[in-house]
Amino acid sequence: MSAVAPPTAAHPCPERDTAGHDQPSPRRTPLHDVHRGLGAVLTEFAGWTMPLRYGSETAEHHAVRRSAGLFDLTHMGEIEVTGPDAAAALDHALTGRLSAVAVGRARYTMLCAPDGGVLDDLVVYRLEAERYLVVANAANVAVVFAALTERAAGFDALVRDVSQDWALIAVQGPRSADILREVTASDVDALRYYAIDPAVLAGLPVLLARTGYTGEDGFEIYCAPADAPAVWAAVSAAGAGHGLVPAGLACRDTLRLEAGMPLYGQELTAGRTPFEAGLGRVAVLDKPAFVGRDALLGRRESGPAELLVGLLPAGRRAPRHGYDVLDPDSGVRLGTVTSGAPSPTLGRPIAMAYVPADRAAAGTVLAVDIRGSRDTVTVVELPFYRRQAGGHA
Repeated sequence: MSAVAPPTAAHPCPERDTAGHDQPSPRRTPLHDVHRGLGAVLTEFAGWTMPLRYGSETAEHHAVRRSAGLFDLTHMGEIEVTGPDAAAALDHALTGRLSAVAVGRARYTMLCAPDGGVLDDLVVYRLEAERYLVVANAANVAVVFAALTERAAGFDALVRDVSQDWALIAVQGPRSADILREVTASDVDALRYYAIDPAVLAGLPVLLARTGYTGEDGFEIYCAPADAPAVWAAVSAAGAGHGLVPAGLACRDTLRLEAGMPLYGQELTAGRTPFEAGLGRVAVLDKPAFVGRDALLGRRESGPAELLVGLLPAGRRAPRHGYDVLDPDSGVRLGTVTSGAPSPTLGRPIAMAYVPADRAAAGTVLAVDIRGSRDTVTVVELPFYRRQAGGHA
């Protein structure tokens, strides 16, 4: 069973419904009062109360692209896998070869069902030779914990849900390294992309990772929940002269969409394999057997029937999640929009969608049903936005 945080200010007791049954109220991050003090618009997301925006989500988006944004990501889940067989257990459980990840580095990977469907996409950090930190999407923590526990059976490895031990704060944007230099003596510039190191930030112990979900250079700071307000305050103060702004979930979504990054529940689901999403590279099919390998090998050999593509509308209306993609002449339904929004950076609407493989070539003209109107769209390669050469990698 997944570990459950005890009732605290950050994790309140469940409420009661009219029949007297326990109804879990949304959990609050350790920064809840900070967000309220900043005037955030709060929303329930994956069982948490989270900041949607603090003012203009477009302004927050532009700040991340041009300077930096500060995010509370404590809703993400952390699962620790330790022991002599930790690496072997993760090689068996996940699509990637985690045994090949060096200490202090990270890897993007996936947890797949036996039929190859994606149960979650993950970032896995190797903190020590026999200690890994698996970061799961907020809505999938229980699923990931249960699957890792089941798949680690027979290995000398311990799987623990340690989500309650961590708060997560992200600094994203081209000025993020400049900001962090002011609050830590660690060599920020030496920290490579997809690397993680222990650090002291504003006098507090943290794990500092050069990872993110915005398409920009950036860092994610793992700290004790009790330390989160002090870490947030220190980074905020250091960022005041660099254009740093607090940023919410709304702009995080448009940032990742511009960068062509998939969102679980939209681009990634249990009904699709990594190959449909153009992420077949995460499935290391030449390693020893892992859960889902046979199905993924078959999908690679047969080729996916549908592929994830980018869409650029000819007009000003944005296709949204769930809208139908159509043949522009006959109106026959071909696929489904997974994500869509106006792009603040590009100044035009963009979308991602699944379409038949024979309609996935860049330049293909399709249509989207937008509230009963057949709007023309053109297939483009992902991502829509890529940061300028010279960014940290």
